[in-house]
Amino acid sequence: MANIGYVGLGVMGSRMVKRLLDAGHTVTGYNRTKEKCAWLIEAGLRWADTPRAVAEAADITFSMVTDTRAVQAITQGPNGIIAGLGPGKIYVDMSTMSPAYSRELAKQVAACGAQMLDAPVSGSVITLEQGKLSIMVGGPEDAFRKAEPVLKEIGPKVTHVGGNGLAVSMKIAINLSLAVQMLAFSEGILLAEKSGISRETAVDVLTHSVIGSQMVQYRGPFVLKMPEEALFDCTMMQKDMLLAMELGRHLDVPLPTTAVTNEFLTAARGMGLGKQDFAVIFEVLARMSGIGK
Repeated sequence: MANIGYVGLGVMGSRMVKRLLDAGHTVTGYNRTKEKCAWLIEAGLRWADTPRAVAEAADITFSMVTDTRAVQAITQGPNGIIAGLGPGKIYVDMSTMSPAYSRELAKQVAACGAQMLDAPVSGSVITLEQGKLSIMVGGPEDAFRKAEPVLKEIGPKVTHVGGNGLAVSMKIAINLSLAVQMLAFSEGILLAEKSGISRETAVDVLTHSVIGSQMVQYRGPFVLKMPEEALFDCTMMQKDMLLAMELGRHLDVPLPTTAVTNEFLTAARGMGLGKQDFAVIFEVLARMSGIGK
């Protein structure tokens, strides 16, 4: 069994840690708010007072936080993860952040004698709890092979995509597609509804048609009833869309549908819907169509 560390015990991170504990691994963890982790401590999590203490205690340290700035906050300074790394250790960041900063961070980790992998995930809490999460990994091949057995405890599909930063780029490519699909699905539903077809029937037909991707099948029904807790809210999705457009400008790749969908996320936030699942862009389009509030 592995000696693991985990920094950032939010909705996804906490459930990943529970899977690792259930698999018999030793896990030392840190979260900005300790009270939210009481249930994990009861389940066997060893608490550490700083990210540095987590890295010092573990052979493989994971982290998952909201964005690039949050990654900087947990990795830098005297109490950061980097300060606790050393020869032979591996740092695996599962956040969706700037690929350029991910590569810079990998250089800082290497200067400590350790190795870094970027390993964002594709899926939601539902996917994770069903044991169907997929993980993309960027970084040195030897570090990947060492971390692979632990990664497979989190999700069964683990793919090494290349060097540092490339897994984050892959995750950004996936997420822009999710939001764009959701907007296109919303357009189809509203066109059918205003033609005289019930919304329920339109959702049933579209989710079982040739456009019924996995995302459409589990998120499409949200246009009928939004979840009480967002799987991935508008603010978080817009962060990823902005990363995509930044990467597109850097690589000279036009992203027209990404740019349009991003504006609908801005509109959702302007309507006070930013904390709802990004599927709420249907509500934005519905209001513009004269349906709903």
